[in-house]
Amino acid sequence: MSDIKKIQDGQALSRREQLMLAVKLAMPAILAQLSSIMMQYIDASMVGRLGTDPSASVGLMSSSLWLFWGICSMVAMGFSVQVAHCLGAKEFAKARSVLRQGLVSVVVFSMLMALLGVAIAPGLPHWLGGKAEITADATLYFTVFVSALPMLTLNYICGGMLRSAGQMKIPSILNVLMCVLDVVFNFFLIFPARQLDIAGMQFIVPGAGLGVLGAALGTVLAEVIVALLMCRYLCWRQEELNIARYARESFRPTKAVLKKALRISLPMTLEHAIFCGAQIMITIIVAPLGAVAIAANAFAVTAESLCYMPGFGIGDAATTLVGQSYGARRFGLVRSFARISVGMGMAVMTIMAVVLYVCAPFMMELMTPVEAIADLGAEILRIEAWAEPMYAASIVAYGAFVGVGDTLWPAVMNFGSIWLVRIPVAAILAPSSGLVGVWIAMAIELTFRGLIFLWRLFSGAWLPKH
Repeated sequence: MSDIKKIQDGQALSRREQLMLAVKLAMPAILAQLSSIMMQYIDASMVGRLGTDPSASVGLMSSSLWLFWGICSMVAMGFSVQVAHCLGAKEFAKARSVLRQGLVSVVVFSMLMALLGVAIAPGLPHWLGGKAEITADATLYFTVFVSALPMLTLNYICGGMLRSAGQMKIPSILNVLMCVLDVVFNFFLIFPARQLDIAGMQFIVPGAGLGVLGAALGTVLAEVIVALLMCRYLCWRQEELNIARYARESFRPTKAVLKKALRISLPMTLEHAIFCGAQIMITIIVAPLGAVAIAANAFAVTAESLCYMPGFGIGDAATTLVGQSYGARRFGLVRSFARISVGMGMAVMTIMAVVLYVCAPFMMELMTPVEAIADLGAEILRIEAWAEPMYAASIVAYGAFVGVGDTLWPAVMNFGSIWLVRIPVAAILAPSSGLVGVWIAMAIELTFRGLIFLWRLFSGAWLPKH
């Protein structure tokens, strides 16, 4: 019997078995997150070869894209958490019903979000303070990505449903494939046709020469292909969630499921919107500092994500383990898995922080040949490395809280931390210290956020009364 089945069947799990199960689920999730980061590295390094302005045009739109992507992924989470609870309670028919309703609901919602994004795309770079030389590419980049939002959201919900069922391997493999496809598509779409000299032999490599547009198209194509494969596996191959076997059952969303999804998702969605709003505010604070600062900020965010994305992978595992334990009404396991996961996340991200601090110059040089951008990016990354362990605490604890449907107060905590600490401190420090001051503010805020999430974790206030 697999350990995840032991949760559903009420079997005893030793502390060692709990730890090994957390590691078993976390490792594929970490791999999936790292593959996603590698895609960002690929895009950043390839676009970085085009110069400062193309890099700045991509960096300017990053926070706005995170806003749209994140809102759709949070909506999808409202259904994934319900599925985890149903599977933990061995209510497989109900889990499939929630899956069907979730697929319809999130695709419709993401289509509406895509229409909104396309409508605001022409004016958005100007609202963010972008200079005239980068706004055209920025608009094009944003429009391509936001138009593909329904397919990207399909990838989110299918991957989330598989993880809720304890299936981490397939999403991880497919995310690695997405990384490979992104490299291939970008290679041919970003750059023009060129001549390569290999072992004394000359080869003409075809290329579309689309620049920033090519970067957007390459990533979107990779995401779409993987989304279709993910959906195929979920709906036809996953044992508990094989809805193709029950094709005649209704896909119509019901009031009960939508209401519960809304209760779970709404605080998370608002929290993410507020968080991305803060990121957009940071972009507005950084934009007057010039193209070098915009590009360095965007590249450093991408480089830092190598450090914190393993935390999100462990957070995904925590959501699954805590969610299934809660669905099975095993409240001792709920607490234990939450604490084990948070400890694991802090340990992994502490190691990654050391790597980040030591390798910061090399990481920036990989993404841009512009020395001024690379030097500034390395300096701010070393500031941020000190905050990573506490950032891990907030990321993984949040994943555990989501597993039991506790999303309102964590959203309030994130809101208060970002808007009452990060933004004011950044606004105060930016005029005198530039981008360095903005990242000092970020490090202070992440440390504060980790402390308050640890307090909530150990206080037990996140656990529903039973």
